Amino acid sequence: MLALRLTRGSHPLVLMRRLLLAAASAGVGFLLLCTLGYASGHPAAASSSVLRLLWCAVPLAATVQFAVAVARTDPSTRPRPGLFAAGLGPARLALLAAISTAVSTMLGSVVALLFFLHLRGDLTGLPFDGGAAEFLGAGTPLPLAAALTLLALVPLAASTAGGLAVRSRPVAPSEAQEAEDDLVPAPVPKGLPWGVALTAAGLAVEAYASRGSAGEPFPLPGRLDSTPGAVLAGWILTAVGLAMAGPGLTHLCGRLLQAVRPGAVRLLAGRVLMDEATRIGRPLGIVCAVLSGVVAVSVLHTGGPRPFGPLTALGAVLVLGCTTASLLTTALEARQSRARTATTLLRLGAPASALRTAAVLRALVLLAVFTPLTWAIAELAALPLTE
Repeated sequence: MLALRLTRGSHPLVLMRRLLLAAASAGVGFLLLCTLGYASGHPAAASSSVLRLLWCAVPLAATVQFAVAVARTDPSTRPRPGLFAAGLGPARLALLAAISTAVSTMLGSVVALLFFLHLRGDLTGLPFDGGAAEFLGAGTPLPLAAALTLLALVPLAASTAGGLAVRSRPVAPSEAQEAEDDLVPAPVPKGLPWGVALTAAGLAVEAYASRGSAGEPFPLPGRLDSTPGAVLAGWILTAVGLAMAGPGLTHLCGRLLQAVRPGAVRLLAGRVLMDEATRIGRPLGIVCAVLSGVVAVSVLHTGGPRPFGPLTALGAVLVLGCTTASLLTTALEARQSRARTATTLLRLGAPASALRTAAVLRALVLLAVFTPLTWAIAELAALPLTE
């Protein structure tokens, strides 16, 4: 009941993030149900059905990442001394975050089930003249237990990850503790070498697996079952590598801003990037991996028809939308964590324009570093396929 009351009294932006999470959950649930419908309608194509299910793991992971970002920025789960006095410690706040996340994702799963049954014709007859009957398995019985199990994947994974993220979040420091922390340089992220190695390994796996037996370039991707599992494994390795390298690259961006006789604004911008490297670096790396995949696909199919099926398009929209929303939500969380520092600087006489200029500098240096990196990885991924 407490979770429902906090949801009803939340800020409109918080409600919008939860509705976006529900929409993402509905999209992933619909993809999972389409996989089940295809498997029930094509029992002889078991390997194709398994590959479809594996591809659904990518938008599922993106949705879980977005759920974690939403849970961490939820004001109702932010640790405060008053809540501790009322008995809402870290464990109960984590439970509250898990329940709130489960409510949003379960709403999306219900919408996905109703829409799926409507397209199959199980409710009011086949819509669109039966155009979606083939890949939904219309006319074949749908295993109820399997459908409910697939629909439960998103709420279970998202609520568990959201609760654990809130449980591991540190307690908000006092003013004295924050002032003392500002005097210490943030620790340097250690994952840059491993991230580079995993990215290189992922590109090698993609290049090896994307070649056909006759050396023809592989058409990426027609439908969900048209891409081999090795390509998916290579892309996942690349994404994990970029996520590990992202904090180190963001830390280097902060050092770059403070090089060669920096002024107060550049010092402030670089210091913030170094402090927030771990928090915003991982989402930046994942967005870099997703965008590089999109650019690689566009390079492969330049001048020709785009063989994207509807399910592939839905999965791409989910991955792009969730990763971008996670990055923006994480940036909002970083801004909230710096609110007390910004207020102190303004109280000490720092002009507000200096804070805005520092924010613009941070965005520009990140774009200057991650945009060429994204393009280079996309070109390297597509190069073996265009020869």
